[in-house]
Amino acid sequence: MIEIQRLTKRYGSTEVVKDFTLDVGAGESVALWGPNGAGKTTVVRCILGLVKYEGVITVDGLDARSRGKAVRALMGYVPQELSFYDEMTADDLLDYSASLRGIGPDRVDEVAELVDLTDHLTKRVRELSGGLKQRLGIATALLPDPPILLLDEPTSNLDARSRDAAIELLEDLRRDGRTLLVTSHHIEEVAMLVDRVVAMEDGRINVICGPTDLAEKLGLRVWLHLILANGSADRALAVLNEQGFSAKMNSRGVLVEVSAQGKGDAVAALQHAGVEIKDLEVWR
Repeated sequence: MIEIQRLTKRYGSTEVVKDFTLDVGAGESVALWGPNGAGKTTVVRCILGLVKYEGVITVDGLDARSRGKAVRALMGYVPQELSFYDEMTADDLLDYSASLRGIGPDRVDEVAELVDLTDHLTKRVRELSGGLKQRLGIATALLPDPPILLLDEPTSNLDARSRDAAIELLEDLRRDGRTLLVTSHHIEEVAMLVDRVVAMEDGRINVICGPTDLAEKLGLRVWLHLILANGSADRALAVLNEQGFSAKMNSRGVLVEVSAQGKGDAVAALQHAGVEIKDLEVWR
């Protein structure tokens, strides 16, 4: 569905995307993963034809450079920073966006129901939570029923509850058969959303793999901060060290270093030894 061959983007003498080649199949869900500045958003902007680039991009067989309008008609785009008219109601904004595209009101109702926004349509945009604004952005992108969705850091500004709801919505869209291209720097979200991950660094592709293999491929490590029942820190430290983990105590609990995919092993070792874990945090 999306074919990118040797994409390169320069700003002056600086290459921000370098020799990037990727094929995304119809109905496939792919994440561009990496830290800020890795080039993820620039790739999306090139696909949309928002910036000039070197290389070749085709979407459903259409050249994105020479057939830009037709290509953009195939895609819905949700940017990281959403910009709406704050004084408009959600309903008015969707109606306005639909009218600009020649789309009837029935589709507005259908999309609002699809993203679970129906009960909030009479609210002004400024009254919506971050999660509801994200749903409004997705609804706007879905109005023309595009086969492709491009989502730039779709959960980056959301609290935990809104993030979970957004991920559930994106999973529904994925099951609907749409092609999804998502940018993210959250490894846990990537594992839930996509079929493949393209890890980027300094504008280049570093690794392409399945989402569950990403942490191991990149050798990612995290610290688990374990809050334990009173008096069990010494026991927990001994158990973890016996199991080969690197662990140490701090003022509030125990810190243990694990691979990004091995967090459950440390927790399981303590539970097997009868150590009660009251809470845990993941530090990167």
